[in-house]
Amino acid sequence: MFAKISSVGLIGINAFQVEVEAHIRRGSPYFEIVGLPDTAIKESRERIRSSLYVCDMKFPVAIVTVNLAPANTKKSGSVYDMAIFMAIVSAGNLVDTVPPDCAFIGELSLNGDVRSLDGILPMVMLAKEKNIKSIFVPYENAREASVIEGIEVYAVENVKQLIDHFRSEKLLQPSKHYIPSFDAYGEQADFSEVMGQHTAKKALEISASGGHNALLIGNPGCGKSMLAKRMPSILPPLDFKEALETTKIHSILGLVTAEMPIITKRPFRSPHHTISAVGIVGGGKVPRPGEISIAHNGVLFFDEMAEFSRHKLEMLRQPLEDGVVNISRVNGSYTYPCDIIFIGAMNPCPCGYYGSTRNKCQCTRKQIETYRAKISGPLIDRIDLHVEVAPLEFSEITSSAKGETSADIRQRVITARQIQKERFKDTSVKCNALMSKREINEYCMIDSESQNYLEKVFNVMGLSARGYDSILKVSRTVADLDESRDIQKKHIATAVRYRGLDRKLL
Repeated sequence: MFAKISSVGLIGINAFQVEVEAHIRRGSPYFEIVGLPDTAIKESRERIRSSLYVCDMKFPVAIVTVNLAPANTKKSGSVYDMAIFMAIVSAGNLVDTVPPDCAFIGELSLNGDVRSLDGILPMVMLAKEKNIKSIFVPYENAREASVIEGIEVYAVENVKQLIDHFRSEKLLQPSKHYIPSFDAYGEQADFSEVMGQHTAKKALEISASGGHNALLIGNPGCGKSMLAKRMPSILPPLDFKEALETTKIHSILGLVTAEMPIITKRPFRSPHHTISAVGIVGGGKVPRPGEISIAHNGVLFFDEMAEFSRHKLEMLRQPLEDGVVNISRVNGSYTYPCDIIFIGAMNPCPCGYYGSTRNKCQCTRKQIETYRAKISGPLIDRIDLHVEVAPLEFSEITSSAKGETSADIRQRVITARQIQKERFKDTSVKCNALMSKREINEYCMIDSESQNYLEKVFNVMGLSARGYDSILKVSRTVADLDESRDIQKKHIATAVRYRGLDRKLL
């Protein structure tokens, strides 16, 4: 007797289809699972035996062989329990024929209950792509799975429900399609709460408009962290495609809940400087995404950036450049997306008061150089905006006047992003910061006066080729905020003003 049941597995954040084949034949009782299963899958034998007992069924007194195809791909985790269970009961003619366009995902407990799993969303997305019409998932994961339209999702609490359903005794009903509400700004901190700091606010507006990375440098207490934490409030709202991309990563890490099964707000991640390198970029024995990928389509903020070890900071270089993290292991390679805006904040020296007119710096020249040397030139080159955040004046601190709201700034950002969306509609580029050399040459043309000005800047500041391109990208964004078709000298001057700190301080 033979049966084949569809299931889905995960490698990194990418799902793949698995065919669970069960064959039962006469012989000395024996139960074997093949197809490169890990220990968790092999242990499923006892969970399946116990679940059959709960359903008043006996495990076949025969040779039972289960194959997980494709056999050349490593399978891991308990995600296949439900599919193996259904393959065995189907091969034993204990239920009616299971339609070939059904798939099963779920872990079984010893009492027959179906436990929730991480990573349901990417698996259901893959099932839909493979023309699966119905998918049976743990009850707690049903709302997350039902986000995907075009596939019937059945919530299963225990295996008795499965048996009753496929015996046509008590049919399960498909879950209602969940439509998320994209209220992205309800309780976020607002820029109107930030006093003064008009230059820094403008820099973050440019950053949000063009997707540019930014570095905030200033004395302690001047508002660097306060500014950075309000960055998500001026970013455009997530569209459904971006929400699915972001939720896939959060789903495999167990960061979504039944109440909030899809990410509707742009992530803001702010790891402490004691985090490990693997925690930042991802990896481990079983590779998992790090903070830079959890922040995908959002903001990654490094407060006290110079307190991070140089090794950890250098690991950001390739992800910031390519927008992906590549992790290679003996059993395969994993790629995690990290399309982020990186915001760093740091003091100008260890004590924090270098250059201050109010407090005397206590650091030696050697201490200052060592402190700044943690931020390498190549990393600085990948940060388009370098912003000096000045201490607030007494009049600014005590002022009762409200600053410009995040909603007002966000509207300008959305307008600038719409201009870029139209500009790059026939390419894979989403914003100015992601332009390649070809797009820069096409969309960042400047007149001879601006070219002469930029040549002087290049020579005086000792810019690299990447730094030169960075100025052109930022200039393009400033022009978009002005809704100007051409890049003018004043736009380049603004970009240059936000580029000088790497030479002045670092």
